[in-house]
Amino acid sequence: MPSALLQVETDPGAPATLRAEAGADPARWAAGQRDALRALVTEHGSLLIRGLDLHDATEVASVVRELTTAPVTEREAFAARQTYSEGVYSSSKWPPNQPMCMHHELSYTREFPGMMLFACLDAPTSGGATAVADSAAVLEALPTELRGRFEQEGWLLTRSYNDEIGATVAQAFGTEDRNAVESYCRANAIEFSWQPDGGLRTRQRRSAVVSHPVTGVRCWFNQIAFLNEWTMAPEVREYLIDEYGADGLPFNTRFGNGDPIAEDVVQLLNEIYEAHTARRPWQAGDLLLVDNVRTAHSREPFEGPRNVVVAMADPVRLDDCSPAFGRVAT
Repeated sequence: MPSALLQVETDPGAPATLRAEAGADPARWAAGQRDALRALVTEHGSLLIRGLDLHDATEVASVVRELTTAPVTEREAFAARQTYSEGVYSSSKWPPNQPMCMHHELSYTREFPGMMLFACLDAPTSGGATAVADSAAVLEALPTELRGRFEQEGWLLTRSYNDEIGATVAQAFGTEDRNAVESYCRANAIEFSWQPDGGLRTRQRRSAVVSHPVTGVRCWFNQIAFLNEWTMAPEVREYLIDEYGADGLPFNTRFGNGDPIAEDVVQLLNEIYEAHTARRPWQAGDLLLVDNVRTAHSREPFEGPRNVVVAMADPVRLDDCSPAFGRVAT
């Protein structure tokens, strides 16, 4: 069915939304509407589908297979997840009272998902929306000088892995073998150093702005604000610095030349994201499709149970997005 024949709601401040055929088998319906749904995601950047009545991760995986080209296995994770099947995971373990600010999934890696899918099996009693923001509009809204600096320098992600907080080395790289971890880092333009206590520290420089691999639109594509120390709750930041030191934070971001990013810059980035945020409260059975390059996503604080299954699919190579940084010489 052509996308023009699907009933899509485009309310201000909310993602484009449509209702699936009542009582339809989710996977069969998705297969029949595949091209139309993907066209709508390309048009709007994201699409919320209501009425699929999804019940479990197996059912979600069957829908994902019908709608996407190939799964993406998560690498360099920053928080633990449960794996349900290839490319299908639980939400990241993150305190319910702390927001996960706007970001693009795995935007610090050299291969990342082009499509993200979020399926709500159990809706929270309040909050907990997976909100979205148009990354091209966010880029346009940035102050000219700041945008120019990030375009010229890119951004730097620093990480300190340990067994106490965040993802461990094994969870992030899929192995505990040092030689395998080092080989991965070299192949992916990641500087690394092993610490006396056995921990690992890494640094990687990536482009803050990329071209969409299909449309060519320039997009603000990174996790600069989300993984920066100033986005943390003050008490969390203070505890982590006291415990691990300023250079030992589980993750932090800097300008591409290594300069710290000031608190007011991070606040400005989050304010611009908020000005371009679209959200709808989750309902059980919902499915949200997100173009991971065109559209950032977040997770808002919540109360009550919240079970959202996450799928990563349609792999995209950073080198195919006209990056200024992050390439590996061949």
